[in-house]
Amino acid sequence: MREAEQAMRRLLEIMDKLRDPGGCPWDREQTLRTLTPYLLEEAHEVIEAIEVGDVAHHKEELGDLLFQVVFQARIAREEGKFDFAQVCDSISDKLTRRHPHVFSDVEVSGSKEVVKNWERIKADERKQKGQAPRSAIGGVPVSLPALVRAERLTEKAGAVGFDWPDAKSVLAKVREELDELAEAMEGDSAERVEHELGDLLFAVANLGRWVKAHPEEALRGSLRRFESRFHHIENKLAERGKSPRESTLSEMDALWEDAKEMEKSAN
Repeated sequence: MREAEQAMRRLLEIMDKLRDPGGCPWDREQTLRTLTPYLLEEAHEVIEAIEVGDVAHHKEELGDLLFQVVFQARIAREEGKFDFAQVCDSISDKLTRRHPHVFSDVEVSGSKEVVKNWERIKADERKQKGQAPRSAIGGVPVSLPALVRAERLTEKAGAVGFDWPDAKSVLAKVREELDELAEAMEGDSAERVEHELGDLLFAVANLGRWVKAHPEEALRGSLRRFESRFHHIENKLAERGKSPRESTLSEMDALWEDAKEMEKSAN
C-alpha cells in the first residue's frame, strides 16, 4: 500500500508542476471541456489493450486514463469545485454503502441479488438527496455505444423483474425479430427495414447479456478477425502482383478460408 501511495503522490505532484505557473503551456491551457476527447480516447485504448492481451500496453494505457482523472480533478480544484482526495472519498463511500453484504451484515444469495440491492440503494440515495425518483432504466448515458447501452438497459430492466425467463426464450425472440426483418425486406419501406433491424440488434444484445458475452466486445472481436483475414487476402494477392479490385470473388473467398484455417492452427 505504501508503494501505491508514494506513486500516487508522485503523479499528483507532477500534475501540480504541469499546471502551476511556469509549468507546461499546453497543460495550463486545458479545460474540463477540452479534455473530454482525450478521456474517451484513453478509455478506448485501455479496452483495446485488454482485448489484444498486451500486458505492457494495458499498464501504459491505464496510466494514461488515470492521468485524465488526476487532470480533471486538478482543474476542478482550481475552479473551487472539488479535489482528487474528494473524488477518492466519494467513490470509497459509495462502494461501502452499496456493498452492505461486504461491509455490513447483509446476506445475499448471489450476484443477481447484489445488482437488485445496488439499484435499491441508489434509489434510496436519490430520495435522501431530495431528488425525484428516477426510472428503473435511467442513468445509462445516451452517448454510450448502442450495443453497450442496449445491454445496460436490459440489465436494469431485469433487475426489477422485467426480463425473459431464460436464454432460450431470448434466442426465440432473436429468431422472431429475424423473421420480421426478412418480411420487411420483401416490402418497399426502408423505414420499416431499419426499424426491424434495430429490433433484431436489440434482441441480440439482450441475448449477449444472458449468455454472458458482452455484445460490444463480441462485435469488436468479429471486426478484428475480419480485418486480419482481409489483410491476409490483400497480402497474398500482392504477392501475385494483384489487388482485390483485380481479383475474382472466388480467389478472395479461397484466401479468406485460408486465413480462417491459419487462425485455427494458431489457436
